[in-house]
Amino acid sequence: MVGRLIHLMRDAKGHGCDLVVFPELALTTFFPRWFFERQEDIDFFFERDMPGPETQPLFDEAVRLEIGFQIGYAEAVVEDGRERRFNTSILVDKSGLIVSKYRKIHLPGHAAHEPERPFQHLEKRYFEVGNLSWPVVHAFGGLMGMCICNDRRWPETYRVMGLQGVEMVMLGYNTPVHNPPAPEHDRLGWFHNHLVMQSGAYQNGTWVVGVAKAGNEEGCELIGGSAIIAPTGEIVAQCVTSGDELIVARCDLDLCKPYKETIFNFAIHREPEQYRMIVERKGAVPPPKP
Repeated sequence: MVGRLIHLMRDAKGHGCDLVVFPELALTTFFPRWFFERQEDIDFFFERDMPGPETQPLFDEAVRLEIGFQIGYAEAVVEDGRERRFNTSILVDKSGLIVSKYRKIHLPGHAAHEPERPFQHLEKRYFEVGNLSWPVVHAFGGLMGMCICNDRRWPETYRVMGLQGVEMVMLGYNTPVHNPPAPEHDRLGWFHNHLVMQSGAYQNGTWVVGVAKAGNEEGCELIGGSAIIAPTGEIVAQCVTSGDELIVARCDLDLCKPYKETIFNFAIHREPEQYRMIVERKGAVPPPKP
C-alpha cells in the first residue's frame, strides 16, 4: 500500500501539486467490517508509531519531492495510563513533519456482533471517540482542517472548523455501496456523499477535499466520487473510476474571503444564544402535544 501511495504522490508532484490527500484507513483494509474476538488479531491493523518502519518511506519521499500529504490510519497510543485506539488522520508538511492530527469523532455503526449482516460496521467496537476536537492549523499558506468519513455528514463538523476560519477541510472516507440496515438508501450513496461536502463547503466558505477508498475491497463494494469542492459549493474536480486515480485543482484560498466576509460573516450574522439546544441536547425530543 505504501508503494501505491508513493506512486500517486510522484504523479501528483508531476502535475505541480503542493499537497496530496489520501483516504481514511489508507494503510489497511477497512477492518471494522469483520468481527474479531482476539485482541491480537485487531492489533495487527494499528500503527503505534507514525512514521514507523513501514511508513517511513512515504515520509522520505514527501521530503524528496517537497510535497505535503494528509493520510488516515488506525492509531494505537498509550494515554492516561492505558492503551487507546482511534481512527486518525494526520497532515504532513513538505519537510516531512506532522503539523496536525485529528481523531474521528462521529463513529458510525455498532459495537455488538451482528452476524446476520453481510458485513459488519464495528467502528464503535474498535475505536474510541476522538478527543482532539477539530483543530485548524496554519499550513500550506492557509488554514487547514481535517475530518474523517462519517464526520462529513454532520454540519457541526464544518462549523467548528468554520469558527476557526478554516480555508480547506481534508477528509478521507470508506463508504460501502450497500447499507444493510437501510438498503433503500443504497441508490443515494453518491448523492448524499457530495451533498454533505458541498453544503459544508458553501456554508463555511471553505474548500473541501473528499477522498474515497473505492471499488471492491474484500468483497465489499465501496463508493468512489472523490471530489475537490470550492467554497462556492461547486465540484471543481471529481474522480470517475474506482481505481487508483489522481484529480488535481488549483485551490485559491482567497476564494473563501467573499463568503466569510459577506453572507457567512459569522461575527455579524450568527446568533449563538439561539442555538443552545444544539450543544445541550444529544437526541431529538419532540415538543409536548397540546
